[in-house]
Amino acid sequence: MISKRIVLTFPHNLLDKPVVFKLVKDFNLMFNILQARVTPEEEGLLVLELSGKKEDYDNGVKYLNELGVTIQALSKDISRDDNKCTHCTACITICPTGALSLEKDTMKVNFDSNKCIACELCVKTCPPRAMLVKF
Repeated sequence: MISKRIVLTFPHNLLDKPVVFKLVKDFNLMFNILQARVTPEEEGLLVLELSGKKEDYDNGVKYLNELGVTIQALSKDISRDDNKCTHCTACITICPTGALSLEKDTMKVNFDSNKCIACELCVKTCPPRAMLVKF
């Protein structure tokens, strides 16, 4: 079983089609929507974590390509500069996935990069700019 984070860009003519539903139904893939943005009459952007058997994943990607969906690997990630972090906790309340949490014993902020979806909310919120975007 494989799991990959990908960015899908949909042309405007596919915005009202059940594309992700078909990935589940026809290709037995599981998905987790990490981020979505739709501009009516223009395009849609969907960041997914897509999981399943390798053969099903490959067939699903082939299906998306045939539809005209642009697929790219999620190429950005978030990291924390521990030397800059003051553990102020400003990032904890803004994080939608719980990737940032408070360790109550030490009152330090923990960062779990496996839970991070690279939404960049913590980057904008961090007063000492300890949260960084990596490409």
